[in-house]
Amino acid sequence: MAPSVARSDEHLLIHRAQRGEREAFAVLIDHYWERLYRWLCHLTHDRHDAEDLAQQSFLRAWAGLKSFRAGSNFQAWLFRIAHNGYANHVRGRRQRRQRFIVEELVSPDDGPSEQAMSTELLHLLARAVGRLPTEYRAAFLLRAEENLSSQAIAEVLQISEEVARWRVFKARQKLMRVLGPYLEREQP
Repeated sequence: MAPSVARSDEHLLIHRAQRGEREAFAVLIDHYWERLYRWLCHLTHDRHDAEDLAQQSFLRAWAGLKSFRAGSNFQAWLFRIAHNGYANHVRGRRQRRQRFIVEELVSPDDGPSEQAMSTELLHLLARAVGRLPTEYRAAFLLRAEENLSSQAIAEVLQISEEVARWRVFKARQKLMRVLGPYLEREQP
């Protein structure tokens, strides 16, 4: 688990990193790596591409850190860099459809039957999320996985806040259409 960084500490780390302190930027990388990587995995459906894109995003963030405005949302700025890298990645080569990563989401503390049911439901959810149009999937995962506000999602995806809210809503609506019948069957 990445170390937690308080907002005030984050601003100090950013300031130090802007002055060239690599150690301060390394702490920011440790703090955001897992979340950025996981989001990129969901977008790309490929662990290797996600890792490459995450690394490129941090390199671009380091290169552009002097232009980061103090008091701005660093997470949104970083995820916007990653989203731009992802968009370039998609334009640069055909998007490959691969399995959504679910094995890490099933709790090892559950019994075999609970794990099987959880795995089945997660695979169903993963397929449904993977079939969402990219713009809906990106907004939905930023809300669901990163708990970003509509304003931050809008900043990351470079869209209006209203469009960000609408994309999250439409993604949820599409997912419920797919998952609704399954979830209704599971209820006692």
